[in-house]
Amino acid sequence: MSKNDPIYKVIFLNQGQVYEMYAKQIYQSDLWGFLEVEEFVFGERTQVVVDPSEEKLKAQFEGVVRSFLPMHAIIRIDEVERLGTPKISEAKGGGNVMPFPVPLPDKN
Repeated sequence: MSKNDPIYKVIFLNQGQVYEMYAKQIYQSDLWGFLEVEEFVFGERTQVVVDPSEEKLKAQFEGVVRSFLPMHAIIRIDEVERLGTPKISEAKGGGNVMPFPVPLPDKN
């Protein structure tokens, strides 16, 4: 991968879970308070082992051209040299920083 085509690792909160995804385009949205994320990148299937977390993300974002992520949901954005494995993990509390209050949907 050259410097001309950067890949960004975007880590954000979504419904009580932490999403770690990779994308080629990230920029400030015209919608106030949102970032636009385009061209999600997933690993190529060159291995026999299939990661169920990555497959779930692929299915969830299949056909998505652009995602609008609220600024307060963004945890971190890094420009990376190589593609990692996208994943979903449970958000764990206990840190020193209080997140912006976001109502979680009922699990009923």
